[in-house]
Amino acid sequence: MSLKKIAAIVGVSPSTVSRVLNNASSTCASKEVRNRIFQAAREIGYKPNENARKLQAASAKPKPQCHVSIVLARIPSLEIDPFFHELFQSLEVALIENYATIDHIIYAEEMPFSQDISKSHGVIILGRCSKKLLDQILEQNPNAVGIWRNSMNFNVDEVVCDGKKAAERAMEHLISLNHRNIAYIGDCSYESRYIGYCNSLIQHDIPMNYDWIKPTDQTKEAGTAAVTELLRHSPDVSAIFCANDVTAISALEILKKEKRALPRKISVISIDNIEDSQNTSPFLTTINIPRGEMAHMAVFLLLDRIARKHTESVRIEFPCRIIKRDSCYRNE
Repeated sequence: MSLKKIAAIVGVSPSTVSRVLNNASSTCASKEVRNRIFQAAREIGYKPNENARKLQAASAKPKPQCHVSIVLARIPSLEIDPFFHELFQSLEVALIENYATIDHIIYAEEMPFSQDISKSHGVIILGRCSKKLLDQILEQNPNAVGIWRNSMNFNVDEVVCDGKKAAERAMEHLISLNHRNIAYIGDCSYESRYIGYCNSLIQHDIPMNYDWIKPTDQTKEAGTAAVTELLRHSPDVSAIFCANDVTAISALEILKKEKRALPRKISVISIDNIEDSQNTSPFLTTINIPRGEMAHMAVFLLLDRIARKHTESVRIEFPCRIIKRDSCYRNE
């Protein structure tokens, strides 16, 4: 049985493997164990036990095995970006639930593709991609769906959660706490979250201070450097809006170290709601991007397109919501 084989590889019980592969909840096992279970499942080509599922639902019909390729359009490795790593694991769960296996995991920097995605039934693209990359994908495989923060207005199925709206929701919270000196750390090039930051300042008649805007690649190292420079040269800042949780976690670590030297408490808010945002000190206030729901819907759209049940491009947008924790304070 595949569950037992995975359990033997990882060194955990079959029940733990089953819970992880059918849930992906952070309470099932540690992050390291979950990663090892998914890795083992990919290596052995794990498929759900159809007979066992039919015992639970007598009316269930056997489903043909579907093969899917995954293209990661924005990152060189899943290991460097917790948001995409968690989104990818949610996608793996959704695929397993629908009797689908992953043929290839391809990074955009590997173009031209080293694997032949034309033999897959369909392709799921994670992260914003260029028109050129999308055309190359569709040339090989017309069954594609993208998961990204904003509509790309391409002729392809897409599942989105508007980054501009998420940024405006974060800024609305800071402004409601009487903050006006709000810094931004994150990508500024054609980036919806930066647009949301700017729009919020304009809507509330808050002057833009370009010294408080720190463009970064949104990695931990870049975030650390940006926050350090901000604190050194911008003592009037009362709040920091980070474009992602990784940068915000770096900010909280630095603020904790520099606490005694700072003239005031500085609020921090961000976007993503990755697992580590619940383990910071203080706990990070962030905007939730519903990864599980987006992954589920992307798989549904892809299978529906593969079955030729729809031919026009479909766009499904999920709302974001604020997760209020402890990293934002009222500015007195």
